[in-house]
Amino acid sequence: MTNFGHLEDTDIDIAIDDAEAGERRGMELAARIRMVAAEDPELAQDLVDELIAGLERAMGGSFREYLHQESRNETERALSDSGSGISPARNS
Repeated sequence: MTNFGHLEDTDIDIAIDDAEAGERRGMELAARIRMVAAEDPELAQDLVDELIAGLERAMGGSFREYLHQESRNETERALSDSGSGISPARNS
C-alpha cells in the first residue's frame, strides 16, 4: 500500500460547478480576512467595511437584503461610515 501523505482540498483537481467555485472563493476570502484580523483588527474591519460598501454599490443597494437583522445593522453602520452615498434606509 502506498502512502500519499496529507492532501488538502486544493491538491485535488475535481470539476466543480459555478456555485461551488463561488463558495470556495468566499471561504478563501474569509480565511484571508481572519488572518489579517489576527495581525491588525482595525485594518481587517476597514477591509470588511470597504467590501460591504462595494457589494452594496455593485448590487444597486440590495446587498443588505441577504443579511440577518444583526448583520444589516452592522452593514448600515459600515455604509454610513464609508460615505458610500447609499442611504441605509433605501431598502429597509
